[in-house]
Amino acid sequence: MSILIRQSTIILPDRQTLIGDVYIQHGKIAAIAPQLDPATLITELSAELGSDEQPLEIIEASGLTLMAGVIDPQVHFREPGLEHKEDLQTASHACAKGGVTSFLEMPNTRPLTITQAALDDKLRRAASKSVVNYGFFIGATGEVLPDLLSANPTCGIKIFMGSMHGALLVDQEEILDRIFSQGDRLIAVHAEDQARIAQRRIEFADSKDPAKHSLIQDNQAALNATQLAVKLANKYQRRLHILHMSTGEEAEFLRANKPEWLTAEVTPQHLLMNIGAYEKIGSLAQMNPPLRSPQDQEILWQALLDGVIDFIATDHAPHTLAEKGFAASQAPVLPSTETSSADTILLEPANLPSGMPGVETSLALMLTEAMKGRCTVHQVSEWMSRNVAKSYKIANKGEIRLGWDADLVLVDLKHYKPVRNEDLLTKCGWSSFEGWELTGWAITTIVGGQVVFANGKVNPDVRGHALKFG
Repeated sequence: MSILIRQSTIILPDRQTLIGDVYIQHGKIAAIAPQLDPATLITELSAELGSDEQPLEIIEASGLTLMAGVIDPQVHFREPGLEHKEDLQTASHACAKGGVTSFLEMPNTRPLTITQAALDDKLRRAASKSVVNYGFFIGATGEVLPDLLSANPTCGIKIFMGSMHGALLVDQEEILDRIFSQGDRLIAVHAEDQARIAQRRIEFADSKDPAKHSLIQDNQAALNATQLAVKLANKYQRRLHILHMSTGEEAEFLRANKPEWLTAEVTPQHLLMNIGAYEKIGSLAQMNPPLRSPQDQEILWQALLDGVIDFIATDHAPHTLAEKGFAASQAPVLPSTETSSADTILLEPANLPSGMPGVETSLALMLTEAMKGRCTVHQVSEWMSRNVAKSYKIANKGEIRLGWDADLVLVDLKHYKPVRNEDLLTKCGWSSFEGWELTGWAITTIVGGQVVFANGKVNPDVRGHALKFG
């Protein structure tokens, strides 16, 4: 089935906009024009197929905005081994609902994705159940296993410099140096200083501050690790990506010390939430790296606007409400602003897992900021699509261009509706943004020329494809 999207506002490259039509054929963008004639397209298709059947789906999109599908470059979808939190099917359905057409997934599953066999297993699983496109990181360990250099296809090497335990924690400079010195594939780092975190965990052991997590894993811990990673990347001129940058200090350091082989990302959480969220939603505000101060938020925003930070990722990392410390009998809704976290959170934050879901809300969150004037729709598209594809060298994705893959999302920028837990498709069933009034929700999501989300429902029969990295 070919598709004609009619009279949407099309977000084109180079910050150009066109109200017009987009024609999709064989999974590619075949035409972009102010107006295309459906009768002519049907005649041509019928001749090509040797049939009088009408093989053209027409989507009337007047008043809607057409964007390149979101590429989320950092998610934790929990399969294999932790499917009670999330799995590739539920997560990919959540992606489709959120306008995310491709994702890059992290190696901290069970078993860890540190060998070719584990990578192949994930690729097989995704091929059988993911409704959007997919790519996977391979994880670095202290042993520096041989598959780290040879395993394919992979988007790059993930190094946990902190906030991790077991084999995936790589916090010794000599081992990090060895990894940076070998090979040439992209290295993405979770930059936190594990030694400083361990020291501050002792210092704050008796603290009752709701923001204790942010105090333990403080700004200096993040800055220390980022500076070390940049030092090693510069030493070997190695392609480096800083994951989920969270502090003003890191942003200002990169502003003065960013080489051409380095990129950085930020999450909507770190742009839009701060340490005040602990008082309102308790452990549902806990993530790694932690939420920071309002001042950090402002510096991060400016760094994103200035291009110091290159793109946006969600760090989608769901846990069940029970794991987050909520009573099993409690309805899956967040505490109101009038309710103290002590009324609903049962455990100390230090004993709770860090992470929150995000793929369903990220695009709407950022487009809502665009409607407020904080940025433009074109910038959102660059941060969430084009720049990600460019950074990871994913060919023919991230922009609306002739001949490129038809990974697209139609969004409504005129109407607002709240985030509601009961509407979410992520298996964990909650969002830290529950109750926020947002616009820019996906109306139709298309993956490889196939409609995967429309009329509020996911088409479970669509399958994405493994991404190819240059």
